[in-house]
Amino acid sequence: MGSLPDPGELTHPPPPPPSFDEFQRQTSLMTSCTLLWKELSDHFSSLEQDLIKKSDALKAKFQALNNETQQSLQALDTRESSISKSMSIVLESLEKTTKMSISLAAPGAESQTEEPEVDDSEGLLMKLKSFCHKMAAKEFWVFVTARKKELELFRSELPKALADCVDPPRFVLEAISEVFPLPSSNSTSNSSDLGWACVLLLESLIPVMVDPVLGKERMLVTPSIKGRAEEIAETWKKSLEERGGIENVKTPDVHTFLQHLVTFGIVKEEDVDLYRKLVVASAWRKQMPKLAVSLGLGDKMPDMIEELIGRGQQVDAVHFTYEVGLADKFPPVPLLKAFLKDAKKAATSILEDPNNSGRAAHMAAKKEQSAIRAVLKCIEEYKLEAEFPPENLKKRLEQLEKAKIEKKKPASPAAKRTRASNGGPMPPAKAGRSTNAYVSSFPSPPTYVRSPSHTQYPAPVPAYPAVPAVYGHGSRSPPYAYTEAPPPAIVGSYPVSPVNFPAYGGYNNGMAPAYQQPYY
Repeated sequence: MGSLPDPGELTHPPPPPPSFDEFQRQTSLMTSCTLLWKELSDHFSSLEQDLIKKSDALKAKFQALNNETQQSLQALDTRESSISKSMSIVLESLEKTTKMSISLAAPGAESQTEEPEVDDSEGLLMKLKSFCHKMAAKEFWVFVTARKKELELFRSELPKALADCVDPPRFVLEAISEVFPLPSSNSTSNSSDLGWACVLLLESLIPVMVDPVLGKERMLVTPSIKGRAEEIAETWKKSLEERGGIENVKTPDVHTFLQHLVTFGIVKEEDVDLYRKLVVASAWRKQMPKLAVSLGLGDKMPDMIEELIGRGQQVDAVHFTYEVGLADKFPPVPLLKAFLKDAKKAATSILEDPNNSGRAAHMAAKKEQSAIRAVLKCIEEYKLEAEFPPENLKKRLEQLEKAKIEKKKPASPAAKRTRASNGGPMPPAKAGRSTNAYVSSFPSPPTYVRSPSHTQYPAPVPAYPAVPAVYGHGSRSPPYAYTEAPPPAIVGSYPVSPVNFPAYGGYNNGMAPAYQQPYY
């Protein structure tokens, strides 16, 4: 028999079976936990990846800095070790130059030294060296500026001559001080007229100032001379306001100033905007693209090129484009074609201008010729023949040249001495160029005098028709007021013509001319 439950013992009912809702709640909770875990796991994985990338970047930067530091230290060691060698070379050259300068400056040295003849490159070099040995900057300046036609010869010989100076930078600054930064009170020359000489000397000074061992990495210029060069640059900048701003400064002055900055290495970062404006204003100069790069304007080149294009200076923009390697961004052929199109429009507008009717054709042809020559030079310089064949441009240039030559040919004498519409003779060809523009082609009518052997004159031949009173000789001949000849005076029974006969009167005196009067 089964045991009976104890009445004092508590009995619990069996738990109910789990419901479906509870199952769904548990499932949803597990899903949320799973998603949260995945999100946290992805977040930490991303953080780990970022940390790894930053760590790699830091390692790369550290390695680059380490390499740069090593290179800098090596360069410093090289420069330090080169100082003694460079100084020995410079001192040896300085000692040699000083001895030669002292010997030339000694009393009686000039009489013993023959003056070199400047008839070739060797004679020119000797003459330049004589000025440099004596440090005669003023005479040197006069000598150079008087020989602009020998520019290319100077360009090759000046660095050699300046190398024999005791202090080449000081010598050049003293030489160009006649016109730069401002013309001296004793100077009669315009600084713009002699800008070419200033630029030439400043360019020739660069190879002389470089370190004999390190080259352009170290310029041999003393702090005092560099300070003086900076003062000169500041003086020039202050004079801009007196000259009326950048727009009124002439290009040779701008070129000299920018070359002065590059030569002495005194480019200032705070003046970059000024340099940019000066370069754009004088962009047509051949050396401007290289100067712009040397002035630190490489990163501003795209904006400068766009500004030049907007100003209609597409050819200058092409030169700047190739200097900094932006030909892909600014294709040269469309720029050159646009330049030719603008030049053609300008020539057409000149022809249509009523104020230029006299020389309109000449001016229009000259402008188009200049544009074609500039484009042809660009095509040749940058090897663009495949993209822009120059044959049509050359033919057009030949046509313009031929038309110019044909226009200059003088008209034939027969065309000049045509008869008037009424059949009368025209004046000789040189009448318009003579002192008295109205010179008759016929002799003056003879004076009739009474002769005792004749009772009357023979019957007159038919008279020539009267010549028109006015002949057009342009503005070269003075106006002539035509007046009729007075009637002949009566002497006895014979008419007598007056002595002062008008130049172009009517020959109705009954006598035909026997010959043509010569003209001079």
